[in-house]
Amino acid sequence: MKLLRAATLTVSDPKASAARYRQWFDYEVVEEGRVEAALAESWGAPGAAGRAFVTLRPASGAEVFIRFIEGPVPTYYLPLRTYGWAAIEICVSDTWAVNARLEASPFEIIGPPKELEGLPTILPMQVRGPDQEIVFLTQIRGDPPEYDLPRAASLIDKLFILVLACSDLAGSMAWFEEKIGLLGGRSLDLVYSVINQAFGFPADRKHLLSTMTHERDMFLELDQYPAETSVRPAAPGDLPPGIALVSLLHPDLAGLPGPWLTPPAPRSGPIYGGRIAGTMAAPDGTRVEIVQAG
Repeated sequence: MKLLRAATLTVSDPKASAARYRQWFDYEVVEEGRVEAALAESWGAPGAAGRAFVTLRPASGAEVFIRFIEGPVPTYYLPLRTYGWAAIEICVSDTWAVNARLEASPFEIIGPPKELEGLPTILPMQVRGPDQEIVFLTQIRGDPPEYDLPRAASLIDKLFILVLACSDLAGSMAWFEEKIGLLGGRSLDLVYSVINQAFGFPADRKHLLSTMTHERDMFLELDQYPAETSVRPAAPGDLPPGIALVSLLHPDLAGLPGPWLTPPAPRSGPIYGGRIAGTMAAPDGTRVEIVQAG
């Protein structure tokens, strides 16, 4: 089964953010409202209670969501410079066509389409949005032997990978293995252009990354970030800026060891569908929300 369910981003104006994704990514709004107090508490972020939010899904209709929640985004916050959820990756049918579309958009192209050494099955590009969000847009052209990757059913389709910036890659991998039952996938030492740009490193500097899988579903990328990385700023009791929270499906939520920030409970809306969900704190202050599958 596919486990990736949603990414939640903290933004200053959820409706404006949603409008951009509707115009440029062809996404559609499936829910909007205000965050319930119990849900905010379950995230360890009671300060998010009552805040406006908008949830969207891709034009293909895939049940994988992006949710924008109103919150403080400090002017000094810089993407790709702090630990935590660093980027969302969306599959596309034609990277060059997406690049041409976004040239006139408010999304800044920080990495034009480029073949990656040792990864012939993908053609990625990267953009930075007005909310300082980092979005990888990747065309899948084949499957590696060890897992299956999605094919886009619309020009810009669903979220399929979430990227985590780690202070201790091995420690974070061990956490996902122990707490959620995922398995470590392929590890690579790659020239990572957007990290090098963010820190002003030489263009050919390499960085270690690994993937996390469930059966043949690969949906998390964990990157070892350099010593110059800092802790992401966040007000006490609030969501951090940028990608604040990731939601994953799990076939046996009751069998997970926790600890949970609050006991899992039923939640409403497209992301949850009335099923129970709870949130755990991963290394580097990373929030991982688990939703019961089925």
